[in-house]
Amino acid sequence: MDVGAVLIAVTGVAGTLGAALLTQRGADRAKKRELEMAHAIQEAKENRELRRSCYTQLHRDARQFTTALSRHLYLLRDRLPAQEDAAALEAAKDAYRDRWSETLMIAPDAVIVPAHDLSDALTGVYGQVKRLEQGNCRPGETLRSAAEAQHALWSSIRVMREAMRRDLGISANAGDEASRHLPRASSTDPATVTADFALSPEDTDG
Repeated sequence: MDVGAVLIAVTGVAGTLGAALLTQRGADRAKKRELEMAHAIQEAKENRELRRSCYTQLHRDARQFTTALSRHLYLLRDRLPAQEDAAALEAAKDAYRDRWSETLMIAPDAVIVPAHDLSDALTGVYGQVKRLEQGNCRPGETLRSAAEAQHALWSSIRVMREAMRRDLGISANAGDEASRHLPRASSTDPATVTADFALSPEDTDG
């Protein structure tokens, strides 16, 4: 038997097997990269949908809490709120608080900062409203000052909403022409709010 021929044959078989093995390994690596990429895309999509759902609900609950504060102020102007009125305000506050807690675990800093400013403002107005209700007002706190602070919440809601939209990639950058034409959160004239509470007893006392 020709040893050289055998060696050549063995070498050829080994080369073929080696090439096949390398090809398989390359295909496996490519498949792994495809799976990792698909997983990353799916994870990013799910994360975005989670943020979208959370943002939508936080925006809704912030608006409802703000509206509940306004409603309570008008009740305080006209009469002492009943137990169910106080319960409605507490329910709006609790719903917002729960959604805000969820947002803290999901949203990036670009959203957390304006959302935190809004949360502080809501807490401040709520505190004023409850002190007015209980007759424990701090110096300078009146129904009118509380109503003005409540109305200013709409601007904070708008800032938070625009930050959320930018994070989701569905809004123009701040300062863009399109951003300047976004609808405002409330069309109520601040002067109207002031006039509604201009004659409140707290504003005319001593």
